[in-house]
Amino acid sequence: MSHQIRPLDDQDEPALLRDQFRQLLRYRALLAGGVVVGLLGGGFLALSGDDTYTASGEVQVRSATSDPFATGASADKGINIGSERQTAVSDTVGDLAAGTLLKKGDDVTARKLLAGLQVTNPPNTLTLRFSYTGATPEQARARAEALAEAYLAHRKARTQESIDNMADGYRAQLDPLEEKRDLLEEGTGVDAAGDVSSARANIIVSISELSRKISELKALDTTPGYLDKKPVAPTEPAGAGLPLLLGLGAVVGLALGLLLSWVRLVFDPAVRSPRELVRSLGAPLLGTLPRERAAAGTLLAIGRSGSRLAEEYRAVAFRLAYDPSFAERRRLLVTAPRGDNAAAAAAAVNLAAAFAEMGRDVLLVEADLRTPSLARDLGPAAHEVRPPSWAADEGDRTWPAGGRSNVDVPGSGAFALVAGTTADNVPRALTSASVARIVAEADRPGAVVIVLAPPVLSYADAVALVDRVEGVMIVCDPREVHRSDLERIREIIGASGGQVLGALLHTSRDRLGRREARPGSGRRRGGGGPGTPVLGADAPELTGNPDETMGLRSVTLPGARR
Repeated sequence: MSHQIRPLDDQDEPALLRDQFRQLLRYRALLAGGVVVGLLGGGFLALSGDDTYTASGEVQVRSATSDPFATGASADKGINIGSERQTAVSDTVGDLAAGTLLKKGDDVTARKLLAGLQVTNPPNTLTLRFSYTGATPEQARARAEALAEAYLAHRKARTQESIDNMADGYRAQLDPLEEKRDLLEEGTGVDAAGDVSSARANIIVSISELSRKISELKALDTTPGYLDKKPVAPTEPAGAGLPLLLGLGAVVGLALGLLLSWVRLVFDPAVRSPRELVRSLGAPLLGTLPRERAAAGTLLAIGRSGSRLAEEYRAVAFRLAYDPSFAERRRLLVTAPRGDNAAAAAAAVNLAAAFAEMGRDVLLVEADLRTPSLARDLGPAAHEVRPPSWAADEGDRTWPAGGRSNVDVPGSGAFALVAGTTADNVPRALTSASVARIVAEADRPGAVVIVLAPPVLSYADAVALVDRVEGVMIVCDPREVHRSDLERIREIIGASGGQVLGALLHTSRDRLGRREARPGSGRRRGGGGPGTPVLGADAPELTGNPDETMGLRSVTLPGARR
């Protein structure tokens, strides 16, 4: 039984948001491109548009009143400020203002004049703000003032017209009464003196009342309002300036970049985070290999002092050693999803060295019979020894019984290596009885067998070995492997009777930087992966990758070979 995978807390929203934000930051080119596009757009809008100027004037609206100083008089009596605002932008006001401007030499139509006008009403006031946007400061000032004065003139004319209409109505009632009064005065007799006098008095009272109303209408103050703030010529162009447009462009561009990054993230088939890798593979993350410049000429990171890469390999070996599934069979199949198998080869060699450092009797089998390279890449560290007794007795000189080497690990011991050789029939060689006997050596107490197989999705070689080596470790680059590949690997290994013990992450060499490669150095199959030493200084290089796990210090266990 393997280690329990910690269940993913899908409800941990802060952690999910942080994870998604880190994933979006992976696409820095899209984010930078969006910001650049936004800045270019803001600069274009700021530099390509014509300068416009806005002048504003304020008009305080008031209603007609007979005594503005009387107690209880209200300035807003009968005023609907919304209707007044609509009147201010009406065609009638536009025609009046256009006529006034024409006399001053500004020939403009009412429609074009009203197109640059904006009338607003500050809250809780009887004030209308006339704002006009023109091509020049003086044009904006003159047209704003003409529109405000045209509105006042139109409102005054409308009020005067209402007064005249009411006065005409009162006069229409007054004329018949005066005629009747005159007739009564002419026909007054002695016998009817009382009745005539009474009727005449009533008519005189009515005439007096109508005359008083007409006098009050004529006495009304018809002032429509006051131009409290005259428009003045603006000194600067209206609208957003270059700094503001650049800032808005940067914000909009960043939003565009985030949107493009999100779309790219949605359609990205690669594994986007360790959390997603664990979910797709159905196995825990064993470790993440740091970037490191190492000494030339060897795959082994174990044995170099101060190597973070060696500490990470030791951490993975310790974790596997205490995994119940691995501890029961002590067999490990190391492979990659597809493509280059160099990182898997480096991981297999260094895990073998780490187990040897722990005092285990380690056998590393290179089951890559298509492009074998371990014997060449290990170089003088590997020296040939006699084959096992069962192979010598049977006279079998073919792979894997034909040859065996010991690989010395500086200061840590040694492990046995069965190097791969090219074969005409690879499936037959991998399923031979000799392979079963070599894998069975893990049944001895304290023994560990590590098998290096070609990429599981490129060839069926790894699948042919799963029934003998049940525990599988996948070595992959999280940004190059697809989620569908991991799910397929899990299904293939599970259907073959094996179990994925975990994943070991690394960074491909192409992303380590061109400066780490020396001129004239050829790409070696054993040294092409990130787990493989690269030409450079012996000091380790820290990457700052938050997904890296902490390595364990090297320890000397009882019985360990020195």
